[in-house]
Amino acid sequence: MKDDFGKTDIPGLDEKYLNIDPLEQNYKEYVTRNKAVQESLEQHHTALLVIDIQYLDAAEGYGVFANAEESGVPREAQEYYFKRLQHVVLPNVRRLQDCFRDLKLEVIHTRIQSLTRDGRERSPGHKRLGIHAPPGSREAEFLREVAPKGDEIVINKTASGVFNATNIEYVLRNLGITGLFVCGVYTNECVSTSIRDASDLGFYTTLICDGCATVTPELHHATIRTLKDRYCRVLTADEAVKETRRIAAS
Repeated sequence: MKDDFGKTDIPGLDEKYLNIDPLEQNYKEYVTRNKAVQESLEQHHTALLVIDIQYLDAAEGYGVFANAEESGVPREAQEYYFKRLQHVVLPNVRRLQDCFRDLKLEVIHTRIQSLTRDGRERSPGHKRLGIHAPPGSREAEFLREVAPKGDEIVINKTASGVFNATNIEYVLRNLGITGLFVCGVYTNECVSTSIRDASDLGFYTTLICDGCATVTPELHHATIRTLKDRYCRVLTADEAVKETRRIAAS
């Protein structure tokens, strides 16, 4: 089969139907329109999950971007990524955090941080990629604009998926959490993996589309298109704040 989207070399097919999702309505009924999503908010059983907004992968001149030329990401892509973070993602994440804090809803943070200074216990994937944030390092610090406050829960991880690399499911179950609003970086990596895992584990998951970012618009939009109505609802930060204040405050 060919790689170009919407086309195939299989004879006798009607090409106009190849881009139609035949299961879209079924999934919307169970994922997007599920009453349990709103019930989770009403009962204060929904948490905001902020993924990996730290110096390691979200700050110019640090971590994976310490050497712009050796990062593997073209300068143009870096410019896009950091401008999106600064002008779109960080303000929206902060608005969401303020909303959840005002309503006494849980705000939970994940970050990439090793257990040891040399990172010998890191996942094989992080070792291969050279991703390492030692305890107490600048790379392990959260960006000031969206850093944890008070005794908000912080989950440390050394893999893309927080659910398969930490005890977060145990923590969420203990808190009575059934729903998650998810934001952070990168859209197509840690955010996507965490949403898929959360959905598989039965959490009602909402992705904040303008509360996350990756290094190209194509990767960002393709990831959201894949996740939407299959593994999560997709809302803007404005929609999420309005919904949360309307339902959780009632």
